[in-house]
Amino acid sequence: MNILIGLLIIAIGSMGQASSYVPIKKVKQWSWESFWLVQGVFAWLVFPFVGALLAIPENSNIAEVLSAGGATSWKAIGFGMLWGIGGLTFGLSMRYLGVALGQSLALGTCSAFGTLIPAILKGDDLFHGEGLILLLGVAIAIAGIAVIGYAGALKSANMSEEEKRKAIADFALKKGLIIAILAGVMSACFALGLDAGAAIKETLILRGVDALFAGLPTVLLVTIGGFITNASFCIQQNINNKTYKDYKSVSGGIFANNLLFCALAGLLWYSQFFGLELGKSFLTDSSVLLSFSWCILMSLNVLFSNVWGIILKEWKGAGQKTIIVLIIGLLILISSIVFPQIHQ
Repeated sequence: MNILIGLLIIAIGSMGQASSYVPIKKVKQWSWESFWLVQGVFAWLVFPFVGALLAIPENSNIAEVLSAGGATSWKAIGFGMLWGIGGLTFGLSMRYLGVALGQSLALGTCSAFGTLIPAILKGDDLFHGEGLILLLGVAIAIAGIAVIGYAGALKSANMSEEEKRKAIADFALKKGLIIAILAGVMSACFALGLDAGAAIKETLILRGVDALFAGLPTVLLVTIGGFITNASFCIQQNINNKTYKDYKSVSGGIFANNLLFCALAGLLWYSQFFGLELGKSFLTDSSVLLSFSWCILMSLNVLFSNVWGIILKEWKGAGQKTIIVLIIGLLILISSIVFPQIHQ
């Protein structure tokens, strides 16, 4: 029962993340860098800070908790800065490929690397026992990514330029594929940041913090690093493109509208890691599932993002063969979740 509860919590957070790019369409008269910076304030600072407050022990404060890890805390922030590069390119992958294909490729790659790299750094044997299950699960995920990418190629080949622009204004397959894969590899650093902060989580549990919330301060450390990278880039783009005027060029009503949808996007995005940390506390009886929790989250994100892609009609105009290939790719990717469970 605990495992089912944990998976359900992770799935709810995943649904939130997959929905987080929908509010973009409601933001008016702002450039991409302006929207990305404002939603990032909510996604990587405001809501992670609020979440971290749930894990503050009695007679302590947030600053003490975040600095308790010493070098570990800085390591988590460092991985967050690397993950921030993935966050930047992740947003661009949505721009060039759309919600469905962009998230599928980026999150699928992130799933594979975010699961495998921590195991390698821990020195796990990937050719025997549970290590082999992890390796095979990653191989299945990569196969799913390849099939989904092929579906995207079929979609591009079967659509006219007018149809591509109608579905996705800046559609660019080759550029989008490169960016999405880069985004996935760098985004896997978030998993490394969480792994680096494991000692902070354990310390908080020993101090009486509920295991449900003990991992949330580490999430904040990683997102602080990500915010530094993203904010630096967005501010530079604001200056280069003179889009810093965006923040004051819109009327009060439009500004309030943009702020509201940026906040909503930030909240939905953060829900995935809030749900991941809460869900993992229910998976402690299964070492395989706990190791695969990152892969589970990313694979569910792919599933739900494609649900949104269908709702937003991003695959409209693609032929029947393309849709069948897409579904096969998704099934392969989702099977990467099932595989480690049936081989425990």
